[in-house]
Amino acid sequence: MIFAATLVLGWLLGCVGAGGAGLTITLLTVGFGLPIHTAIAVSLSCMTFTVASGAYSHYREGEVLVRLGAAVGAAGIFGALAGTRTAFLIPPKLLMPATAIMLLLTTALLYVQLFRGHLIKDYVERNKSTATGSVFYLRSCIIGLLTGFLSGAFGIGATAFIQISLMLFFGISLYHAIGTTMMIILPIAISGGLSYLVNGMMDPVVFIQTLAGLTIGSFIGAKFTHLIPKDILRCLMISMPLIGGLLLLTN
Repeated sequence: MIFAATLVLGWLLGCVGAGGAGLTITLLTVGFGLPIHTAIAVSLSCMTFTVASGAYSHYREGEVLVRLGAAVGAAGIFGALAGTRTAFLIPPKLLMPATAIMLLLTTALLYVQLFRGHLIKDYVERNKSTATGSVFYLRSCIIGLLTGFLSGAFGIGATAFIQISLMLFFGISLYHAIGTTMMIILPIAISGGLSYLVNGMMDPVVFIQTLAGLTIGSFIGAKFTHLIPKDILRCLMISMPLIGGLLLLTN
């Protein structure tokens, strides 16, 4: 049943080009009653495999800023480890609504990126010339630590948080932000997933079923993307984390 459900979820995620870490947590906890810590462990570990292929594809297209990705990703490792240690101390009844809030914040950030990009355009332009030297590394460190922490603590990919941070504080384009974010998430997901595994919170059977379902489903779903009008795609991208957050919040 988990494989069948994640197959459908993977198809939806493939259609809209979303990562879906938060939705995976919602499905496993609300739909199948898994403990929230186990669901986060599975979600983070699955991200390792899904973003690896995406990062490579974006790199071949020249959409990955390697220096920026390496700097933020390295700091993100420490943030993810701190996040997982924090998550171990949070009771499940508090961790679920906290994860829900992160999904709702993701929805808000996606709305700004997709529908209100003009609101941040001027700020992005101003930061193109200031993100150099020590400022570059300071901003990279802060963004990596914060987004890595969010990913490790709540199991979300923090994709929207990373993308908008890269655009705001380094003045890069949306396409470069998307590709570079894939590179950044990879070390964060690996370190976070291993931390949960070492602490005995991983369910190998659920992980294999979930990974297989998401991988196959997203591969099939990606072939339907061009059939969906752009306006509908943008609405779907926003509605999915919104629904996931609301389900977790009311569960």
